[in-house]
Amino acid sequence: MSPIRSFACGLLLCCPGPLVFAQEAVEAAPQTVEVPEGINEKFVDPQLDIQEWVERFEIESREVFAARDAVLKACGVGPGDRVADVGAGTGFFSRLFSDAAGPEGWVFAVDISPRFLQHINEQGARQDVTNITCVLGSDRSIRLPPNSVDLVFICDTYHHFEHPQATLESIENALKPEGTLVVIDFERIPGKSREFILGHVRGGKDVFRAEIMQAGFQFAEEVKIPGFEENYFLRFRKPTSSD
Repeated sequence: MSPIRSFACGLLLCCPGPLVFAQEAVEAAPQTVEVPEGINEKFVDPQLDIQEWVERFEIESREVFAARDAVLKACGVGPGDRVADVGAGTGFFSRLFSDAAGPEGWVFAVDISPRFLQHINEQGARQDVTNITCVLGSDRSIRLPPNSVDLVFICDTYHHFEHPQATLESIENALKPEGTLVVIDFERIPGKSREFILGHVRGGKDVFRAEIMQAGFQFAEEVKIPGFEENYFLRFRKPTSSD
């Protein structure tokens, strides 16, 4: 990982009361299952143990962390780009995007967890990073201005959305025309996937792809990431008004 050049993390758009990612099943998408009850409660706990989640998220045995450089390359973030890391968690992808976008670019670290955002803020201050802004998302919105980002990145977080269409609408609104949406999530294949995934992840790749396309996005491609066995990488495009 190359050194991070800059960071300034301000907490935007705070929402009163408990926050949860929210999404609802889309009837047109087959084989969907309900989001496990309370799936997001631990993340909004003011006593959330950050070190516990750093050790769980930033470990080489986790596919998306081990493949982080390949994922970054596939995202194609370059100098001057504006990126929303939705479900930023402990912020390791936000830091990678920060470095790739450089001082002319910007990263919005979006999460429902004030404790995660506090951690990103504190870590950035220690490392003198000036191009990350923390955004406290709501249960139905990523809370970014219209046409404000080139890329929205969602890693192992989409399955936590309880209201997918409302959240996707806010994502579509935040993306610039022809902007990119990247979704990384778990393969959910009965008889093949681990029991944890089958019980934790409410839908498979086809279900999530159908939901995202139903929200108006164009499916661009599935990118094969070296080292991915349980995860997949899907790229979507926001159409222009002339499409």
